[in-house]
Amino acid sequence: MERKQFIKTAITGVIGMTTFSAFRQFTDSLPREQQLMPVLFIGHGSPMNGIEDTEFSRRWAQMGKDLPVPKAVLVVSAHWYTPGTRITAMDFPQTIHDFGGFPKELFDVQYPAPGSPILARETADLVHSAQIELDHDWGLDHGAWTVIRHMYPQADIPVLQLSIDYTKGPKYHYELAKELYELRRRGVLIIGSGNMVHNLRMVAWSRLNDDNYGYDWALDINDKFKRLIQNGDHNALMNFQNLGKEALLAIPTPEHYLPLIYTLGLNNGKEDISFFNDKAVGGSLTMTSVKFG
Repeated sequence: MERKQFIKTAITGVIGMTTFSAFRQFTDSLPREQQLMPVLFIGHGSPMNGIEDTEFSRRWAQMGKDLPVPKAVLVVSAHWYTPGTRITAMDFPQTIHDFGGFPKELFDVQYPAPGSPILARETADLVHSAQIELDHDWGLDHGAWTVIRHMYPQADIPVLQLSIDYTKGPKYHYELAKELYELRRRGVLIIGSGNMVHNLRMVAWSRLNDDNYGYDWALDINDKFKRLIQNGDHNALMNFQNLGKEALLAIPTPEHYLPLIYTLGLNNGKEDISFFNDKAVGGSLTMTSVKFG
């Protein structure tokens, strides 16, 4: 081996060993729990829930108090939709205001939670079915921070986001989620953030303030989704297009539904399942959320 190549190989090896050591250090700091961290699917709804005192935001705040304190939070948000799968890998993710037409007060919000490059790398290494790209440009979008700022207002828990690959179908996302199961053993809270029923084109804007107002089709399919979740019929939920016209109205595009598929993949089939924030908004949206474990 030439001297230059030898030096390059040696340096690469040292860097690799240093990185591996850092992984092990982080892993050692996340001991396996006797009880798995729960998994949450959260219907996040309007960005205004991020700053308003609503029944939904109050439930998120209570959830933060009721759950075991996580070592980190990993969010699969409907609002990070990419070719390929990425994970935020910066020390301090920015707060992204990915919306328009809302009050300045909402745009002024900053949620300064730290990230964790080491956990990002370790999470990427857990996944063998896909290449997970480490991302240094994104941050925390409103699918993440509007919920988490209520759960953990001190912003002292590392928060990462995992993107949704829009070139893949539900089965791919379900199987990828299974590979993240080890994170639950290490005290990481995984949240899918979207909405089971999400059809903005059909929203009854004049009835947004009506309590639990949903079109018949929206309420019917929401109930069907809940039954299938409770019965563990994940195949039916992945093949939602076969559940009738109500499902196609509920899911005109899949980005808000796919975070639910991730949480299903993380469920081991032996856990308690409970629903919360189970209400319709504006006719064609539901805030229905699920806790596994």
